[in-house]
Amino acid sequence: MLTNDADHSSTTDKPGKQWRPFLRAVLFGLAFALLTTLTLGFHLLPTVRVTLDVGDVCPRDIRAPERKTFVSQIRTDEARARAEASVPDVYDTPDQSIARQQIARARQILDFIDSVRHDTYATDEERARWLSAIEDVTLSPTIIKQILDLSEDDWQAVKKEVIYVLDQAMRSEIREGQLAEARRMIPALVSLDLSDTQVQIVVALGRDLIRPNTFYNAERTAEARQAARDAVPPVQRTIEKGEVILREGDLVTPLAVEALDAYHLRRPAADWRDIGSAIIFAVGITVALELYIAAFNPVLWRNWRHLALIFLLTGLFVLLAKVMIPGRVGLPYVYPLPALAMILAVLLDARLGILVATLISLVLGYVGDGDFALAAYGFMGSLVGVLSLRRVEHLGAFFWAGVYITLADLLAVAAFRLPDRNLDLVGVGILVIGCVGNGLLSATLTLGGYYLLGSIFDITTSLQLLELARPTHPLMRQLLLKAPGTYHHSILVSNMAEQAAERIGADALLTRVGAFYHDIGKTARPYFFAENQVEGVNVHSRLDPYTSAEIIISHVKDGLELAKKYRLPRKVRDFIMQHHGTSLASYFYREAVEQYGEEHVNPDDFRYPGPRPQSRETAIVMLADACEATVRASRPSTSEELEEMVRQIILNRLLEGDLDECDLTLRDLDQIREVFVSILQGLFHPRIKYPPGKQPRLTAGESQIVLHPSTPGEIVAAGEDSEIPSEPDGGIGGGGQQ
Repeated sequence: MLTNDADHSSTTDKPGKQWRPFLRAVLFGLAFALLTTLTLGFHLLPTVRVTLDVGDVCPRDIRAPERKTFVSQIRTDEARARAEASVPDVYDTPDQSIARQQIARARQILDFIDSVRHDTYATDEERARWLSAIEDVTLSPTIIKQILDLSEDDWQAVKKEVIYVLDQAMRSEIREGQLAEARRMIPALVSLDLSDTQVQIVVALGRDLIRPNTFYNAERTAEARQAARDAVPPVQRTIEKGEVILREGDLVTPLAVEALDAYHLRRPAADWRDIGSAIIFAVGITVALELYIAAFNPVLWRNWRHLALIFLLTGLFVLLAKVMIPGRVGLPYVYPLPALAMILAVLLDARLGILVATLISLVLGYVGDGDFALAAYGFMGSLVGVLSLRRVEHLGAFFWAGVYITLADLLAVAAFRLPDRNLDLVGVGILVIGCVGNGLLSATLTLGGYYLLGSIFDITTSLQLLELARPTHPLMRQLLLKAPGTYHHSILVSNMAEQAAERIGADALLTRVGAFYHDIGKTARPYFFAENQVEGVNVHSRLDPYTSAEIIISHVKDGLELAKKYRLPRKVRDFIMQHHGTSLASYFYREAVEQYGEEHVNPDDFRYPGPRPQSRETAIVMLADACEATVRASRPSTSEELEEMVRQIILNRLLEGDLDECDLTLRDLDQIREVFVSILQGLFHPRIKYPPGKQPRLTAGESQIVLHPSTPGEIVAAGEDSEIPSEPDGGIGGGGQQ
């Protein structure tokens, strides 16, 4: 790079100005983060949403804004709980080994009792004590006495009946909770042939030997109940439009809260966590925006108008997102985020528009409760809108941008909504209408913002430039009528500068329009400039060098006054101020030195007020102006001489520091030189000499030509003049060091 940034402060700037960009960056960041935090973390605007929780008292009637069918999770859970409760406990099948084990134990007990009955050496008290000590059965003294007093035949009948009754009882399913019921049924199983005493003994022995033979299976029970829950489909709830969800004075129930949430009519009460989240999010997007500007577009920090535009537009769209997104159904899809991206793109920078669209897309997801589909929807439309509106040269560009945004929105909706099996035709229609509305609204807002904001914030737009490029503009007509030579010179300079700007990637349209108007100040005193003087008449021959220099230099001041009067954009006015930079009106300076002596002449009296070119476009016009004027005045006889002249002019400007404050590289200067040489060779190439007395006949469309009186045979375009002495840098001719 040859020079500093395009907006680098000049050496005459006060030291305090060096801190202004940094101060603006800090103030912008703090203001934007604060605005975003307040918008996202607090409820600043009236809303239909209410702050209610279960158990609160409803302050007013709340009605459904539209008909809505949704899955009620509460009712679904209730239905599934009922289905689960209807499933009984699952038990394993009866274990027959337990029955065999108990029968074997019964035989052991009966054999022991039988041996005690036949023990003739033991006393009755000893035998009674032994029987009462038998494990697994509890025998009362009465039953023990009956067992000991029973005859042998009756005892044998009891033994058989105990085994039989136990076998029959254990064949049935006996659960742990049914043991008492099974024991209660023992008397019904005893044979009717036995006596009451025998029945009592059988019941006493058999009752205690019954055990549960089937047990609860927790795993199978859980599986059965889960299957019952899964078999219950989601329960849908339909609320009609206008139906009362809650009446004034009602206690808020979970079912009412669910309905409010389905309509996004409920908002949680703000607490420190919500505010903290909003602060973190706001600081995050603010840092991202400031880092981008610092890295890729630091010039913005030096222009408070551009910063104000970014702040106001972005803050407005954040606020608009908070209003349009939460609690809405179709309205979020109409949110015109592409308009923000396109306005910033066409007024400031396309990359900035895409970045801001990305950040606000994140805001959409944030205020939309993490709705990634909505964030992607906003970003895709914005990206397509910016890319389709790269060059605004006619109003139709806005229409087609709206069409492309609509198509991108439809694709985004299709990508995220097609998997939704519950989407009905009405929902599809709402989404399509939202996409069309988004494209139409975005294009309309962009067109309005393009004209309105461009004027308010003094931003030059391409449509403004196209209007200014028309030859019917009052200033252009005034230039043509009052200073035709200057008009012709401006047209040539604009052609040279435009092609040079295209070659190096600068703004060709701005360069062309700036060249049109760079010399409009000459209309105030047109005949003081060589290109407008009648041949042979030089008014400066009757003036002193100081007066002549003052008149020549004043065309910059006169041009600025005309530009302000006709409200030319600031970028166009820059060409008027900067196309001479701070260079000298060298012809009159040298005349003054010859007349008064160098020690008595102050060069600053002959210097243009500047500033030096601050952009590539104004620098190109400066070089084109000097080259065209010098070549026209000097009339090089060969292509090599012309090329050397152009090279020397550019080198002089470089060495004098006129290019120190613009963003041109050595490679750019070399390409600019090639373009200038190519065009000037076509305009001022050597012409053929005709024999005396023979003049070429002019055909329709050819310009009139005359022979220069001092150089016979050299052909000069009619209306131009080279009688006034000129320097290699252009003297006081069409546009050099005037």
